[in-house]
Amino acid sequence: MNNISNKKILFESKKENTRKSKDYLSNLINKKILPLPWPFWPKEGRLIMGLIAFWSISGIFILGSASWWVATREMGEGSYYIKRQIIWLLASWSIFYLAINIQLKKWLRLSGPFLLIGMLLIASTSFFGSTVNGSTRWLIIGPIQVQPSELIKPFIILQSAKLFGQWERINSEKKLFWLTIFASIILLIIKQPNLSTAALTGILLWMIALAAGINFRCLFNTALSGLTIGSISIFFNTYQQSRILSFINPWKDPQESGYQLIQSLYAIGSGGLFGEGYGLSMQKLQYLPYRSTDFIFAVFAEEFGFFGSILLLSFLLVVAYLTLKISLNCRNNYSKLISIGAGTILVGQSIMHIAVSSGAMPTTGLPFPLISYGGNSLISSLLIAALLVRCSIESSDLLVKNSSN
Repeated sequence: MNNISNKKILFESKKENTRKSKDYLSNLINKKILPLPWPFWPKEGRLIMGLIAFWSISGIFILGSASWWVATREMGEGSYYIKRQIIWLLASWSIFYLAINIQLKKWLRLSGPFLLIGMLLIASTSFFGSTVNGSTRWLIIGPIQVQPSELIKPFIILQSAKLFGQWERINSEKKLFWLTIFASIILLIIKQPNLSTAALTGILLWMIALAAGINFRCLFNTALSGLTIGSISIFFNTYQQSRILSFINPWKDPQESGYQLIQSLYAIGSGGLFGEGYGLSMQKLQYLPYRSTDFIFAVFAEEFGFFGSILLLSFLLVVAYLTLKISLNCRNNYSKLISIGAGTILVGQSIMHIAVSSGAMPTTGLPFPLISYGGNSLISSLLIAALLVRCSIESSDLLVKNSSN
């Protein structure tokens, strides 16, 4: 009987210690790590946080399937790209954690200087940049390749929200200065040449201005100007001309300019309704170029088929809906515009990537956010996602401003 009583007491003691440990961990997370205790987060914030986590983890598995065979052949190690992507993912989630714990007011104060630094880095690619596939987009800093046009995206969102959110209250000189900065950034990106990122940046600025209530005639004239600049860029760049022609008829030059799109269409068509199965894509076996970056959706579509692609599009639709809900719940114009900008990049860039892979848009070098291989894209995408989460957190009545609360 004494043994039974001792075992019962020991069991109860262990149970109590486990409960205390759980309570301690819960208090540590809610009071020291998260900016707001998890139960008090708006439901949209909790949902978008979960979806971003699922998106980034799923991206590792999709990238693993797309890159394993080629990494084995070229690098002698199947996990070569996955290991590096996981390192970037951990660094990006560290930045994500810091970002959601910083007030949007502080981010808005930092946005202007960081945007100017980013513009100088983009300009420096013309002199010190590394040229790959006809485009000079990267700066080599030791063992790291930096793509300023990717890293500048969060600060374009912040500064444009800051500008258009107080459009009626600022003087003409300030308006002209920042509009000139935005136009210069777009032109510098076009000069690389990187028309796809320049177009995405222009769409981002246009969407934020539209959400801010800027006069529609001005927006219409701006859109016409953007189309004109894009047409001029295509006219003077044979590299971009070949991509437009291959988009119109890729089978005219199936071994050169049309090769990427044809192989991508083969991959998507081979998927059928239910796909070939995870890891069983044939086009990734060195038939499809850029299978880990610009055409990773084609590998996904081949392995998961039509229904898998519909689920992916539905996922993006849910993210877009939550972005809109977060924007509607925000308490000031800045937060509303930041959330609109974040959704435009995360969802809009994903849709453009899918459109390129499926032949609905000319071939461009746009990665799929949180899925395509690359540290710059991963850091930029998760920082943008963090700004979206922060917008949701700041819409709560119970925002914890310091750890003592």
